Amino acid sequence: MFPLHREREQPIYSTRAHVFQIDPGTKRNWIPASKHAVTVSFFYDANRHAYRIISVGGTKAIINSMISPNMTFTKTSQKFGQWADSRANTVYGLGFATENQLHQFAERFKEVREAARMAREKSQDKMELSSAALSIAAPQFSQDLSDELQSPPVMCVNGPDDKLFRSQSADITLSSEKERIKKMLSEGSICEMNLEAELFTLQDSNSKLVAALHEANANVEQWKKQLAAYQDETERLRDQVSELEAHGGGQGPSDMLKDELTQSLEELENLLKAKDEEIRILQSKKSNYHELEREREEAVHRLQELEMRNMDLERRVQNAEQNLSSALEDRERAENEVQRVVQILDVKIYDLNDLRQSLVKLISK
Repeated sequence: MFPLHREREQPIYSTRAHVFQIDPGTKRNWIPASKHAVTVSFFYDANRHAYRIISVGGTKAIINSMISPNMTFTKTSQKFGQWADSRANTVYGLGFATENQLHQFAERFKEVREAARMAREKSQDKMELSSAALSIAAPQFSQDLSDELQSPPVMCVNGPDDKLFRSQSADITLSSEKERIKKMLSEGSICEMNLEAELFTLQDSNSKLVAALHEANANVEQWKKQLAAYQDETERLRDQVSELEAHGGGQGPSDMLKDELTQSLEELENLLKAKDEEIRILQSKKSNYHELEREREEAVHRLQELEMRNMDLERRVQNAEQNLSSALEDRERAENEVQRVVQILDVKIYDLNDLRQSLVKLISK
């Protein structure tokens, strides 16, 4: 059974690193799984109390590793670490930009592994009870199934036999439908995982862009004040140049002072041009921020649609299980009806045999 309101996995830590996988042929060489550094995140599933390491490159998952208590993250150099995943039958390697990033990832790996160990210990009693219940139910189910397979076909009247045939066909159809829906639901969970990783990456980029935008806006205000001060200084120098030209009479020292002021004026104008170019670049970054915000909203919308689709699939699975249960009950009733008819036929056959023997004795007399 799947719950109707299933909490999705939540990211708890994220970093960037180059991802590698061990060569399955040599078991020694590393094969790059990404052309550049990608986001590597720890995710926590509150329903199953499980932790995973996920990294998405483009449209496919590069890392999808379920963390177990027996996993170990090993530092093999100052900026490289690795761990083995027995379920995926591979070894993952991560190359970090700094030694501090490697240390932070290793510490978080230890914390998550310890949390996974504690969650397994808490659920150990429940698992033992479930195993005991399954071990009790399994022999009875196997015996019923072997009896059903080894019993010879029963020839009886058309009604019960036809009903039994229809219940078996419905059982096979519902089972195949249930498997198909479960497969669709698992594929939807993989797509949801990729979208969650993509959304987390967009949120990380969004927060960085917002901080950069606030800083740029503050710098723009400061540069505007400097620009106004430079413009006032330029006007003052121009007034001084005009005044010196009016009173200098073309003398040598005035010409020299004029050249110096003209040079200072040109430097200030070049500085103003440079500040205008910086303001234009910041405004273009602001437009890129709006585009990323729109992409993030689209990703959120797609994730919501996928969650609604998963809920619909879960309802369909529940309906299929209910139909399967009803079909099994009908089949059990049909089998009981067939057994009752067989018993009646046995009695009739015995009576007919007794009558035949009586007729034979009567004819012989």
